[in-house]
Amino acid sequence: MASANESRQSQKDAVDQNFDYMFKLLIIGNSSVGKTSFLFRYADDSFTSAFVSTVGIDFKVKTVYRNNKRVKLQIWDTAGQERYRTITTAYYRGAMGFLLTYDITNQESFNAVQDWATQIKTYSWDNAQVILVGNKCDLEDDRVVPTEEGRRLSDELGFEFFEASAKDNINVKQVFERLVDIICEKMNESLDSDPTVMNNKTPTLNESPPPSQGGCAC
Repeated sequence: MASANESRQSQKDAVDQNFDYMFKLLIIGNSSVGKTSFLFRYADDSFTSAFVSTVGIDFKVKTVYRNNKRVKLQIWDTAGQERYRTITTAYYRGAMGFLLTYDITNQESFNAVQDWATQIKTYSWDNAQVILVGNKCDLEDDRVVPTEEGRRLSDELGFEFFEASAKDNINVKQVFERLVDIICEKMNESLDSDPTVMNNKTPTLNESPPPSQGGCAC
């Protein structure tokens, strides 16, 4: 479980306005693939095996240092159930990156990846970056989705690919760091081609930002 120091650091990150960039990230995928566990492992270094379905949408904040820049991550955990879809897709706008997650022990969650990818394309901005994550790789004996299938689909969709485990803390930090690095790379490419693209003010962070909030600025 998270220590008191980690909890205080998380609260400090949430109110701290001293950062170079703020990236809005979304974790999406079918219900029960481990999205909430993935977020809690990364943000608080905690894990619980008790499954409680996310209702609507929630978020955590974490500040990281990448390439000598202080980056505040606003990471949204979305409900996977169909009945919440109109709520969660409203938050796609302004998202800089997505972790599209499936469960390697659940074929249906893998089959749904294409539909989730279509939703990203439909509701998010064109430059949003996506990493495909096959979660629960600690359950190798229960695997039904081969690693090669995940890699093949990610290549087909043009996404990078990781297998990970929130429970055993495998590749969780690496996935988030890679997503942040990809966003930074694309952002720098945009700045090189159009220096005015990042001239907007950096968005402020509040407890319930409107669906249109997001992006980052210098």
